[in-house]
Amino acid sequence: MIAIVTISDRASRGEYEDLSGPAVEQWLRETIVTPFEVVRRIIPDGIAPVCDTLVSLCDELHADLILTTGGTGPAPRDETPEAMRAVVSRELPGFGEQLRRASLEQTPTAILSRQLAGTRGKTLIINLPGKPSAIRFSLDAVFAAVPYCLDLIGAGWMDTDPARVRAFRPRSSSS
Repeated sequence: MIAIVTISDRASRGEYEDLSGPAVEQWLRETIVTPFEVVRRIIPDGIAPVCDTLVSLCDELHADLILTTGGTGPAPRDETPEAMRAVVSRELPGFGEQLRRASLEQTPTAILSRQLAGTRGKTLIINLPGKPSAIRFSLDAVFAAVPYCLDLIGAGWMDTDPARVRAFRPRSSSS
């Protein structure tokens, strides 16, 4: 199961339509060839709502992958990274580094991003930007590593359409 969590005060109050969550889901449906279920949540910014939602999705619903969108900038209400650090058992800094590096090719404000990734049990959690136009670019930049990471942490099997994103899995030494 894949969970998509939109983190936005205004979208959670219904003041505007969530566009980033649907953008994530569309990208996943175009890319992943393994059958999967999607669970979506729209929650307000803040450490407590993000922590509570992530813990529930990991520990109760046993999501294999959680993709969050929003709350990673420098604004006072952008507390997704702080919540992530409270929830994950292991950070995977390479994801955030690659997301920022790739995003810098598009916009100089990518240096303001505080995106993280990490694991909690058998769940991989990755923070994505909140801007719908940046989601496709961001997922293209890091998703090749996601299926193998899921293998390593004991999550469900996932494969991708190699015409979209070629999932990288090292060959075993016996092959």
